[in-house]
Amino acid sequence: MAITDNPKLEYESGQTFNDWEHLADTGDATVFEATFAPWSGRSGFDAQVRPWGLATGGQIRAGSGNDSVTVAPLTAYMPTAAGAQSDGIVNVASGDVAIERATAETHRVTSITVDNSGALVAIAGAEGTSYSDERGEAGGPPFIPVDSVEVGQVRVNKAAAGPVSDTEIFQVVGLHQERYDSPVFQTDPAVGEVHFAAELPKIHTGSLPKRVSVRGYTPIFAEIPRASDWVPAETTHSTNSTEIYNGTLGSVSRSLGQASFTYYGEGNANDPLVRLKNQRLWFRWYQDRNRSPHSLTLGILGIGRTYPAGDHVNIACTVSAEQETADFE
Repeated sequence: MAITDNPKLEYESGQTFNDWEHLADTGDATVFEATFAPWSGRSGFDAQVRPWGLATGGQIRAGSGNDSVTVAPLTAYMPTAAGAQSDGIVNVASGDVAIERATAETHRVTSITVDNSGALVAIAGAEGTSYSDERGEAGGPPFIPVDSVEVGQVRVNKAAAGPVSDTEIFQVVGLHQERYDSPVFQTDPAVGEVHFAAELPKIHTGSLPKRVSVRGYTPIFAEIPRASDWVPAETTHSTNSTEIYNGTLGSVSRSLGQASFTYYGEGNANDPLVRLKNQRLWFRWYQDRNRSPHSLTLGILGIGRTYPAGDHVNIACTVSAEQETADFE
């Protein structure tokens, strides 16, 4: 039978900054993992996740001469790229880009990209006698460098030089264009992961998906002195029933409860927890401070102070979490 012996409850008292890094693909191109975790959720310190891709602009139109297209001004998220601002945005001016036609065959696909320096670059695919949607195949689009973003494709089926038609330009998101916000994703800040709703297309050199970058803060934990009665945020279940002629029909509903604890503190403006009320913070609980198993809870700290006469000030604390407490071995 477990006994709470030598426990410890900690709160997020500060934050340590982690600059842009590329998350690692865990193997299925849908889950990507950072080297640091958990990610702070406090306002002003929360993590910024930026999948690489087009953010605004970038419309491609036929150019004024032969074998040329014009790309409208655009912005793209490409953190760590040479031309990127501190927030990961690369600004690219409008420009004309020359495409390549087949010389021995008839069909050729050219990818219009933004490279690591923020320049518009055309990358030609292999020639073929028909179009293919497979990267690197004859008549298909090319693989593009891992530090580039694809804006669109130009598909021509004549070897002779000539103007590009608007009907030969393709910019369907997910097929011919990379956008930073597609596919949609969710984050798991407790373990530092990003989960995409669909597999990222493997269109980069080496059959790799696009880069996914993150920067943010990790919590600095400090022990809460004179704390007691920790209750994690957990899901509870209840049963509802509907009477029918020959019995009842049951249904189950779930609800997430608040985490809570009692803190015997100063209760004034100098109290470190009072100063952080209404902030979204991490709390770390050890049932035994000398052992590694622990839990993490992220939520908004609420307090209720009581000032009894001739006794210790006690503060009833709640942690309103969006997800239940996560346990770690």
